[in-house]
Amino acid sequence: MTQGTGHGEDGDRDRSPEEAALSDRLGNLDQRLSEFRDRRAKTEQPAGGDGDKAARASAMALGFRLSSELIAGVAVGAGIGWGFDHLLSTSPFGFIAFLLLGFIAGVVNVVRTAGAGPNRRGGS
Repeated sequence: MTQGTGHGEDGDRDRSPEEAALSDRLGNLDQRLSEFRDRRAKTEQPAGGDGDKAARASAMALGFRLSSELIAGVAVGAGIGWGFDHLLSTSPFGFIAFLLLGFIAGVVNVVRTAGAGPNRRGGS
């Protein structure tokens, strides 16, 4: 590709028609991108404060849900283990075994809810 000499009109004459068309398209694209960015910045500015509060509340709700699922798994496992120990007089082995199973089930539920596990919704 040839470059212009940088002397005003002489530089434009040295360019091929393809380079001139490409330069015009590039200028047009740059103008459209700056207009798009301006419109996007105007629409996002007023909703910034409310959107931040909503996102924070949503993240807090998710955090409470994940922690409650983990605590529930451990509590249910401990309850079942205590029940088996009480009925079968195998204290503390049933409690320990089901407490660990409840912890594992709680972690699996947290991972599944957070969307990081293999059973993600929307996937195949």
